[in-house]
Amino acid sequence: MLGADMEISIDKSTEVEYPVLPEIKNRRSKRAYAATPVREETIRSLFEAARWAPSSMNEQPWVYIYAVADNHEVWNKIFDSLNDSNKIWAQHAPLLVVSLARKTQLRNGVINGAAKYDVGAANALLSLQATHAGLNVHQMGGYSKQMLISNLNIPETHEPVVVMAIGYPGDPESLNDNLKVRELAPRERYTQDFFVHTKSF
Repeated sequence: MLGADMEISIDKSTEVEYPVLPEIKNRRSKRAYAATPVREETIRSLFEAARWAPSSMNEQPWVYIYAVADNHEVWNKIFDSLNDSNKIWAQHAPLLVVSLARKTQLRNGVINGAAKYDVGAANALLSLQATHAGLNVHQMGGYSKQMLISNLNIPETHEPVVVMAIGYPGDPESLNDNLKVRELAPRERYTQDFFVHTKSF
């Protein structure tokens, strides 16, 4: 029985314990970015990966707004919505992406309870495609939703989910000491014993 009163021992590991795709093993949420711009064809490959994500009733509720650093107007509108702690490092990202969820189903206008879940699935495929291309994706929930809605004129029919900073990995030495430590630390994950079970709660 997995009850609230049970003693929980949480084991963590920095190693991949079972075979997975290289893109899963190598994916990181880094904060140091190189100044190298991301080509339009590469950007479109990321969204093509997202396009083929699974979704409830095949509604495909994901919508993206993106800006490369040279598109100062839109890039700044996205960047300005970020929390200060994210601005410290995201200012160097050559590509910012806003992921949105369309709240209702196209077929009947009914609220789509799976919309944000489906956007998460699309973002996951986008991230793996980015890793395959040698890019880093750092997804952020630390932003002002109201500012982002205002800056980008997002209609009430859509809801922001996460903002993503994307680019080629840069030199960790460009980060402050605190962020550099986090950048260089190995990824740590709960072991499967913590979250995979063969019995009821």
